[in-house]
Amino acid sequence: MHYKKYIHECPNWTDWQIDNNQLLPLVANVRLLQGKLLGQMQSLGFELPLEAQLDAVTLEVIKTSEIEGEILNNEQVRSSVARHLGIEHLYNPDTLVTPTREIDAIVEMMLTASFYFDQPLTLDEIFAWHRALFPTGFSGLYKIQAGRLRDDRTGAMQVVSGGYGRTKVHFEAPTAQLLPDELAKFIAWYNEDQPDLDLTIKAGIAHLWFVTLHPFEDGNGRLTRAITERMLAKSDGSGRRFYSMSAQILATRSEYYTILESTQKGLTSVTDWLVWFLQTLDQALTTALTRTQRTVDKAQFWHRHRNTTFNERQVMMINRLWGDFFGKLTTKKWAMMTKTSADTALRDINDLVDKGVLVKSAESGRSQSYELSADADS
Repeated sequence: MHYKKYIHECPNWTDWQIDNNQLLPLVANVRLLQGKLLGQMQSLGFELPLEAQLDAVTLEVIKTSEIEGEILNNEQVRSSVARHLGIEHLYNPDTLVTPTREIDAIVEMMLTASFYFDQPLTLDEIFAWHRALFPTGFSGLYKIQAGRLRDDRTGAMQVVSGGYGRTKVHFEAPTAQLLPDELAKFIAWYNEDQPDLDLTIKAGIAHLWFVTLHPFEDGNGRLTRAITERMLAKSDGSGRRFYSMSAQILATRSEYYTILESTQKGLTSVTDWLVWFLQTLDQALTTALTRTQRTVDKAQFWHRHRNTTFNERQVMMINRLWGDFFGKLTTKKWAMMTKTSADTALRDINDLVDKGVLVKSAESGRSQSYELSADADS
């Protein structure tokens, strides 16, 4: 008798059995947050939702790659997203940089995945996304079959951790010969209208199902999240993305891998996985609502200072501080980011302190650091 180690080895493993009594209260709260976020966006006019979308898509692209250990250039991603959204005219051309071919391809993939949420998902589309992830046909130093299903010619597809001699196998995917039928079944289910299955739950099931198939040599995680984004866009009824699920997954990455592995091994129920997924989605939406308020606060700041004189460097750095500015603002960092001298950076900063825009941080450490003043940040 064959011991079944993974759920995909069980007959009818995709006849998902879920407990709606546990899930529906979570769905109700997620739906409330979705409506609140989309309603907030509709009340902000034209440009602010575009800026919020730019922030959310940039964050999603960066974080979905970071989950896999790949760090993308933030400015290149942001510039690529702005161009793909057709809103580069809203920004100073000097602040937009030329993205790499790879970043452009990833951005296009993520935007396409959500924008066409109301169209059926196809295998050819997934192949195109995979080619976009690996336009050179290489993953790092290794040549892969971009846009083609894995063939297991080098052995079973396994998810492993640890270095040589201490490798731990967390999961082994279905064999390559099963993939055509398994993917056909997945895509048919994904495109099927199921009135009794809430689309947020369906997004969680789709995530688990596709990542369990692991149909490609590499890029399965990012493709899984793109497929998840498409279903979430359908649940929103909008291809415009204002929140990042990948950012929230990254924030709880260890927990994500633990619940995923446990579910794939049948140690945890699918309902438990969906509880985690919906709670994570809830937090992603809550974070987005906070970010949206910050976008509004930023617009109000510039309105209050519409008659204040700032140089281009100051405008750029103030916008950075209102956005995803990492670490502390020091004279050295200002000089590096604006490509100017330390003396000029200090004059710029002192001028903003005098104007009440910046204050010295209470906990500066060895080097003096600065932050937006309470008046500016309110």
